[in-house]
Amino acid sequence: MFGDVDVKLRSLTDTAGIFRRNDRDRLEDEMERIGIVFPQVFVAVYTGSVGEIANLRQFGFWLLNRGLFEDVPVEKPNEAGILIVIDPDSKAAGMTFGYLLDPFLAEQDTFDCLSRAHAYWLEGRYMDGVLKCLSQLRKLLRKRSRQARRDPERYEQKVATPVAVGDLVRKIREGNRPAVAQPEEGRGVER
Repeated sequence: MFGDVDVKLRSLTDTAGIFRRNDRDRLEDEMERIGIVFPQVFVAVYTGSVGEIANLRQFGFWLLNRGLFEDVPVEKPNEAGILIVIDPDSKAAGMTFGYLLDPFLAEQDTFDCLSRAHAYWLEGRYMDGVLKCLSQLRKLLRKRSRQARRDPERYEQKVATPVAVGDLVRKIREGNRPAVAQPEEGRGVER
């Protein structure tokens, strides 16, 4: 529906122009903090008009699968990414996460994160909303990290060992991307 080409973008892509320069710097710092605390994960934010033909959830899955995040280290594959998509024209937002996070995040979790931002976004205070969403996400990841330390079998059983992701991601970001499976329905949430 959205095409089969890869999309080069940065982890903060503000095509809607809803963030001022100072906001973008602060937001990138917050996103980086999550990556420092959880070095296997990265967070990305995309703003733009998805258009009438698009389902925000499907667009988020597609963008996370097809995105070549130029500023994300190759050690962090898209499967370990968390993407927040904001469409200010339709007043909608969604959060999608990669397959490696399936054991740790659920649809209710993404709903809770987006709910923290909802009131701010309705008022057009996008920066404040994203910061609230990221704060809730950081708390949630800490909680799941503690749970995984206490009961590792519960989480290990669901996770398949990734196949040489460093080489695969390097090839993808250099433009030699293999075919990518279509995302599953039901993960992530649309608000």
